[in-house]
Amino acid sequence: MDEEDQVVSSLPIRYSNRLSLQIHQFPLLSRPLQTPPSAEASGKRISARIKPGVRRLEVHVPADTRPEVWNSEKGREYGVSQLEDDREKNQEKKGKERAGEEPRLTEVRLRSEEIPMQGAQMLGVIRDGELHLHPVSQIHQFRPTLTYLDVLSRKHKRKGVNDSDSESDDGPPPDPDEPTTPVVTPKKKEKKSTAGEAKEVHVSARKAVDDKTESLAQLSTVRREMLAAIRNEEDENWTSLSYHDVTTIEAGDTFEKLFSQNREELECKSDITTFLKDIKGL
Repeated sequence: MDEEDQVVSSLPIRYSNRLSLQIHQFPLLSRPLQTPPSAEASGKRISARIKPGVRRLEVHVPADTRPEVWNSEKGREYGVSQLEDDREKNQEKKGKERAGEEPRLTEVRLRSEEIPMQGAQMLGVIRDGELHLHPVSQIHQFRPTLTYLDVLSRKHKRKGVNDSDSESDDGPPPDPDEPTTPVVTPKKKEKKSTAGEAKEVHVSARKAVDDKTESLAQLSTVRREMLAAIRNEEDENWTSLSYHDVTTIEAGDTFEKLFSQNREELECKSDITTFLKDIKGL
């Protein structure tokens, strides 16, 4: 602290750890995380689910299906791809589709990525001249997941391959400027072979290796661990969560738990030497 700096105010610090507090960040969200008015009018609400074993969360926001901002034809196409993607990854929602109902894309899915924490992270709130601190257990960033587009891309590629195979059965027409096969070098080679001396040719055969086996053999340990993590995530079932908007009573009650109600003063039993020894790198 410089000599010219002065203490403006001194705040008592209160500590609470009543919650398993997480911080959720939405870097690409330009508006509050709320249900669009058109979806809310039809009774749709935001939902959430979690895979606790791999610490993966998803928040499902109903899509704004107004005709001026929504393409219903694309919605049906993407809905079929999303349903197929869910089935491939064993995360299909049960009991959501009615019999004979065509799948539609009705929501935007925001999937989390956990951010590693360094040191102890705290959430601080100042109320009534006191600083209330609460430890943070996890930090997650949420971004839209568009894995159903991969399924749609595979469909288009397969369709393109089939079309190209059907059109190229007879092969391309011969080029009139290109010499035909009988006219190329065989005659010259025969002349050279008759005029010159015979040459010994060594031929070696290379054993063909299965592409799948070869690719697996080339996988590094890191990539194998990544594939194992992906398989573990796909095998774990989703657990539904209740989502409460900031305007709900439940959200208000949870917010109040951030503040400590204990008026007991803590006594520090460690000195500056112990504090400095616990700092890594010093």
